[in-house]
Amino acid sequence: MENEKLYLEIINNLYEGVYFVDTERKITLWNSAAEDISGYTAEEMVGSYCHDNKLSHVDKDGRQLCLFGCPLSASVIDGHNRKDEVLLKHKNGYRVPVKINIFPLREEGKIVGAIEVFTQNSPAVYEESLIEKLSSLAMVDQLTGLANRRKLESFLDYKLREYNRFATEFSVVFLDIDDFAKFNNVYGHDAGDEVLKSVSKSIRLSMRANDLFGRWGGEEFIGVFDIKNEHEAVLIAEKVRVLIERTEVSYGELKLSVTASLGVTTVRSGDDMAKIIKRADALMYKSKQAGKNCVNSDGQQ
Repeated sequence: MENEKLYLEIINNLYEGVYFVDTERKITLWNSAAEDISGYTAEEMVGSYCHDNKLSHVDKDGRQLCLFGCPLSASVIDGHNRKDEVLLKHKNGYRVPVKINIFPLREEGKIVGAIEVFTQNSPAVYEESLIEKLSSLAMVDQLTGLANRRKLESFLDYKLREYNRFATEFSVVFLDIDDFAKFNNVYGHDAGDEVLKSVSKSIRLSMRANDLFGRWGGEEFIGVFDIKNEHEAVLIAEKVRVLIERTEVSYGELKLSVTASLGVTTVRSGDDMAKIIKRADALMYKSKQAGKNCVNSDGQQ
């Protein structure tokens, strides 16, 4: 107990921010320097999870690390030390550039968590980060508010690398709104835009934190979902189909109904981005041929 008090006193007197997480990425310690650098007190942080994204780390390319590969999580998984330069979001909203060092925490040879040590990289801070604004413009579809094609491609690339390294399964859903041309041709392009926005909002509000759904182009959408098995992939795709079917689009005094055809595939050994998207697209086309408003999967081929 005396040793523990001594270690805590040393940690709280460091100039570097220090925090500990367990294997679930729950924060168990947050030192005084971490409070000073981030603006968050230990009471606010201890017991929360790093993927709650209060610090909203972005890398030098403006990518959100909780979406595109958390180095802290990776160190818990593979036991390797990591270093990086990132920007964290201060409690007051501005960005702080920091250097981070991550070390796995072991007890009797078993990884029980990780330690992140971070130091301010520069005295400069950025009001409502220019990087964040540019990242938003570059990675978000402006009409729907969903991820755009560029962000989907980046996320898929990350998920494929994660699969090749850790065998973490995921599925890809390719979705096309049925008879979309009729909304534009009969009611006008504003109606088509309302359909896209309403469908996107229904899906966005039902997404899990680790999944991503975005607009691929036109009336086509792609979803990337963590799964445990192929059956779960089909259930997720069916849930999305039903959500769309139950979406009522208000356009003036009209209430427009909308459906979609979906194809869902599970990642396979040897997949690259082109292969997995082509497979999901082909399955979506089978749904169109089968009468629309349905799901086709790998198991139905």
